[in-house]
Parts: sequence; C-alpha cells; structure tokens
Amino acid sequence: MEARFMTTTTTILTIFSLLFSNIAVRKISGTTITLFNKCTHPVWPGIQPGATSPILARGGFKLQPNKAYSLKMPAGWSGRFWGRHGCSFDATGHGKCATGDCGGSLFCNGLGGTPPATLAEITLGADQDFYDVSLVDGYNLAISITPFKGTGRCTYAGCVTDLNEMCPVGLQVRGKDGRSVVACKSACSAFNSPRYCCTGSFGSPQSCKPTAYSRIFKTACPRAYSYAYDDPTSISTCTGSNYLVTFCPHH
Repeated sequence: MEARFMTTTTTILTIFSLLFSNIAVRKISGTTITLFNKCTHPVWPGIQPGATSPILARGGFKLQPNKAYSLKMPAGWSGRFWGRHGCSFDATGHGKCATGDCGGSLFCNGLGGTPPATLAEITLGADQDFYDVSLVDGYNLAISITPFKGTGRCTYAGCVTDLNEMCPVGLQVRGKDGRSVVACKSACSAFNSPRYCCTGSFGSPQSCKPTAYSRIFKTACPRAYSYAYDDPTSISTCTGSNYLVTFCPHH
C-alpha cells in the first residue's frame, strides 16, 4: 500500500486530491479518508475494519508530526481509526505502545486497540455516511473528523480537549514515570459495572443513563459519544464526502 506524505503547508484541498494505489479488489467508493497528525509527537494510527470490510494499510503504521496519509476507501467500508502513542517497534514490526496497542505489532492486521483509546468510527453507505468520535473505550488522544465537499448535515465530530488533564483519579492511566497521565479509562473499563457498561438490567437506553463520569467526558467533548447509549445526535451523517481525521486537532 503506497501513500503520499505531506506537511502542514499543504492545503486541505491538495491533501484530498492525492491519489495512491489501493490493493483492495473491491469497488472503490470515491471517498478519501486522510489521517493527519497535528500532535507534537509521532502517532501510530490503527485501523480496524468491520466484519465484512477489508484491512487497509495492514491496519497500522507510523505517522510523524505534521504528516498525513491518504486512503482511497472501498465502497461500503466500515470501521474505526485510533491513535497509538509512545510506541517502539523493532525491524520486524514487533514491540508495544504506551496507549492503544494492538497485540504488540506495528501492523494491527484487523485487531482493535487496547482501551483506553479515542475512536474515530465511520460507515460509508450508498446513500449516507455515518461517523462519530467515541469515548466509549476511553480516551488517549484528541481526535476530530471533518467532512469536506459532502451534502447533508455533515457536522464536525470530535474530542479536541485533552481529557488526560481532567481525568478523575479512578480512571487515570499513568506513564512509566508514574506521574503523567497518558490515558483516561472509561468508567465501564475501570469499574466493570453494569451501570457504567450498559449491560444486564442497564442494557437499554431507558435504563442506562449518563453518569458523573460520562458527564465529565460529555462536558469536555460535547461532539463525541461519551457512553454506550449517549444521545444519538452524537452520530453525524453526510453524503458524498471526503473526510479528514486529525490527531491533536488543536495543536
């Protein structure tokens, strides 16, 4: 899988005009998704396809600061993107990441990221695309999804606040130094309780309501999904669009 890389001096329009070879044999949708790293540190994007969608870019790669990677999407593709950070891999692609790790491999090859990880989720439909940024699996990096050239509501989705700075003590994941907070767990992951996980007797939108923890996420990131049965308006829709997925969008 080839990709073209560029710097921040390149305009968004130029980013989306890039074409590269796509090894998927399925029909190409015409949709381009560009992953852009605005963080001050490298990010190792992970890509997990849905059950019937092909793996793209071997499921993961390294993206330096101020660089972008464009994907020409197969029609009907569904899946999620997330950012790994604090990664170290050897020449064979084996190693690990401080957050978002996918089985200790540079190439996720269909595996998801170990929570906590902020997720950018998208489903490309024939008539309409659906996308959201989700904190259901917790938070590690700020992410946004910006649509371009589409029709419909086509709203911006994202969590651009650094939740690690306001993460409650019980949800914190600390770095090797034991002091810095590198990720923020979901309450479900931290406490494994039906109330927080929306399971068992809490397994419906009627019974699983926002909690003090999900409200912290929602207040900080109103355009992100904060828990399993969050307000459905957290899901955005657009038709015929290209998308820019940005890591650390406020940097």
